[in-house]
Order: sequence, then C-alpha cells, then structure tokens
Amino acid sequence: MVMAAAPEMRASDGDRDRVAAALREHVAEGRLTIDEFNERLEQVYQSRTYGELATLTSDLPAIDLHRLPAAVAPAGRPGPARRDGKAQGSVKSAWSAWAAASAVSWMIWLLSTVASGHLIPPWPMWVMGPWGVILLIKTVSDRGGQSRRDT
Repeated sequence: MVMAAAPEMRASDGDRDRVAAALREHVAEGRLTIDEFNERLEQVYQSRTYGELATLTSDLPAIDLHRLPAAVAPAGRPGPARRDGKAQGSVKSAWSAWAAASAVSWMIWLLSTVASGHLIPPWPMWVMGPWGVILLIKTVSDRGGQSRRDT
C-alpha cells in the first residue's frame, strides 16, 4: 500500500478505509487469518497517521484496489475449469471476511445501544446485507458452473 512521504501526517477516514479494504483482500487471498485480520482492522481504526497505517501492511504485498488480482482474468483465456478446490477456498475466505466484519459491526452496534440506553436502529444490516447478497450470488453461480462442467 503506497502511503504519503511523511509518515507523521494525519490519516483521513478514507485512508483508513482503503487500508481496511486492502486487508480484506489479503484475507481473501489467504495471506491473513481471520484473527490477524480482526487484530489489524482494530488497529486500522485506531491509527492516526500514515506511518501507523503503513506498519499494518508493511509485511504484505501492495494491492491495487482498482485492479484486484482475483478479479482480472488473462485475455483470450476462459476462467479456470479445474476443480482443485482453489476457487472454493477463495469463496470460503470471502465468507469468513464477511462473517468477521459482520460480527465486529454487530458488536459495535450492541455496545452503542447498551451505552446509549435506548434501541439504536440495526445499521449493521446495511454492512452485511448487500455484501452477503453478492457473496451468495457468487457462491451459487460458482457451484452451478461446477455442475455444468461435470456433465
């Protein structure tokens, strides 16, 4: 992840969100476990400077979020037709990242509701709902593609 030249400069919410997105991609690629992801994600949102954010990804390769490696297929070649479990593993990783982010969101909502003394609308549904629907469609379409290749 490319950071500004001055590590002592204050980071914005957008900077923290970009680092969080990169960490989610590293989980999906299998470079981080869910526990490591949760630990680093907590540190991301506590970080104040570019330098603090840079240390959270310093041991990971850079990811261009506009051109994700998993989403780019080589030109002139169809998607993989093999069934070695690699595609299934990335779907499992994506579901794991979804579950972790959902759990963190629900815990924040619960703590906020308890601390405020009144029921706060369940905003975590907006985090997990669209993401979960997309993952569900991807999971179902991947399984459908496998059964068509088997025949």
